[in-house]
Amino acid sequence: MTTDLVAAVDIGGTKIAGALVTGEGELLHRAQRPTPARESAAAVLRAVTDVVTSLTGSGDWARVRALGIGSAGPLDARLGSVSPVNIPVWRDFPLVEGVRGVVGELPVTLVGDGAAIAAGEHWRGAARGRRNALCMVVSTGVGGGLIVDDRLYAGPTGNAGHIGHISVDFNGDLCPCGGRGCVERIASGTNIARYALAAGWRPADQGGDTTTAGVAAAAAAGDPVAREAFDRSARALAAGIAATATLVELETVVIGGGVSQAGEVLFAPVRRALAEYATLPYVQGIDVVPAQLGTDAGLVGAAAVSWRESGTFLSRGEAGN
Repeated sequence: MTTDLVAAVDIGGTKIAGALVTGEGELLHRAQRPTPARESAAAVLRAVTDVVTSLTGSGDWARVRALGIGSAGPLDARLGSVSPVNIPVWRDFPLVEGVRGVVGELPVTLVGDGAAIAAGEHWRGAARGRRNALCMVVSTGVGGGLIVDDRLYAGPTGNAGHIGHISVDFNGDLCPCGGRGCVERIASGTNIARYALAAGWRPADQGGDTTTAGVAAAAAAGDPVAREAFDRSARALAAGIAATATLVELETVVIGGGVSQAGEVLFAPVRRALAEYATLPYVQGIDVVPAQLGTDAGLVGAAAVSWRESGTFLSRGEAGN
């Protein structure tokens, strides 16, 4: 067991989290700041460097061998730059260069948040022990990452596995990404609530919860419009999963994020639709399971990628092998 540590940072549209991470995936010395996504590029970078600076103040910083960053995307890991859809003030922003002032020559690895979550779930979560998996986050958006032949496959730029922007309805609504009928435009929590309200659903109590959580509660209670909103989301997710499985042969699909908290309201129709769409023999019988790492998945995964890039072997063999 190594006594070295890596630092990990998870950058999202609402918060920036950091931690020091052991070779067993234990998170130490956490730090967090809100993401000033509507302010300036410099303000967002300052929030990131504040998190990293907080970690450097730990007495364990001397044991840190590398920094892993998982960021909302798209990004270009080759250039160390990011252009997150949910942080509009960052476009082709040189993130890796920006953190150098804090970490110096420490090795820095940048990966998309979906890929980071896949690496985390594969190392310490629901995809552990699976050689081929798609790990998804269904929340205000839909993202994902791929494990192929027991390794994270992030692609040349770090964006591979971004299932949210597979088109499943070529006559569908225009997506903010510029495409039409994307999985995210149908299946995200935001769009579940939007569809339900447009179809006439309202909470049973006046002034009640009109968010996705409210729709989920109504669906669980049997409201037909709320159930249709979730069934529609599930069909889009299943179509994207089936397309991905046809290309790369999956054993397991892990679904996390806020919408997954709906439980069987989401998972049951996803499994039903997947059985309908994934019909070739080699894509039948895919396990669809809930994520296990919760909001720590991005940090654990950023650490896993950093460990892998540093060439350090960890518990369960390797981080991401």
